[in-house]
Amino acid sequence: MNVVAFFHAYKFTHFSSTVSEKTKSPEKLSAFTKIKTLITGVNNPRPVNKPVDSNYHIEIITLQSNKKIECWYIQRNLSFDSAKGTVAIFHGYSGEKSSMMDKAEEFLKLGYNTILVDFMGSGGSEGNQTTLGYKEAKQVKTVFEYLQQKGEQQIYLFGTSMGAAAILKAIHDHQLTPKAIILECPFGSMYQTTCARFRIMNAPVFPMAGLLVFWGGIQNGFWAFGHNPSEYAKAVSCPTLLLYGAKDKNVSRSETDAIFENLNGKKLLKIYPEAGHENYLLKYKNEWTQDITSFLKTN
Repeated sequence: MNVVAFFHAYKFTHFSSTVSEKTKSPEKLSAFTKIKTLITGVNNPRPVNKPVDSNYHIEIITLQSNKKIECWYIQRNLSFDSAKGTVAIFHGYSGEKSSMMDKAEEFLKLGYNTILVDFMGSGGSEGNQTTLGYKEAKQVKTVFEYLQQKGEQQIYLFGTSMGAAAILKAIHDHQLTPKAIILECPFGSMYQTTCARFRIMNAPVFPMAGLLVFWGGIQNGFWAFGHNPSEYAKAVSCPTLLLYGAKDKNVSRSETDAIFENLNGKKLLKIYPEAGHENYLLKYKNEWTQDITSFLKTN
């Protein structure tokens, strides 16, 4: 079991440049393929940015953090003075910055500059490693400080799933002071999100989920059982909009409620009844846009 967990953990936290097709979602796998996946782990190709069609000029920026990270900086206007602020946008697990472009467009329409970030291991950034927000928190800090150095005073942080977890850890570890944050479906802890993946596969959670978390942490140089966004939330005092899909199989409602309960300061929880762990613009574009607009107007 330790050998199986070791290989699972490595594939889960390291993207491959030799694999082109990602393992399908569990409900789409045959019984044989599901068993094979449970033994050998998932195919996890390195995320690649897709071409984007935008009316805005995209400036490519490389920042040195704990890894070199590539960002797309998009100014709505010619200066910070003519924009309402800047929204830093962070993608989820196995994502990349081009997948967040549709949301960046919405922020741009509302009058905000944006900076879209490739976490390490993804897109144009360095490496092939991912730690589900643990080491990525340092990259959130790097982007935040970059905007501060440019003179931006109205900095907003937006993250989905792993990106949201990284934001919470960055605020907890580095005392960042954004104007406000918007979090989409952050998981409660590394152990909980790992357990959820076993449940989706209809596989026993104990003891494999714990072994996977243990070996994943060892391989990546941190104590993974201590990676708990629900605890990080206690350090947040800025206004927060927390978004969640009621049909999310990766993140439970109890995890979401725990994060919301631990947030300090002004906070709002919005539930989308028919959404899962997905891009909310697919089913709730109008409602999502209205929620974001209202939140930004009051914060």
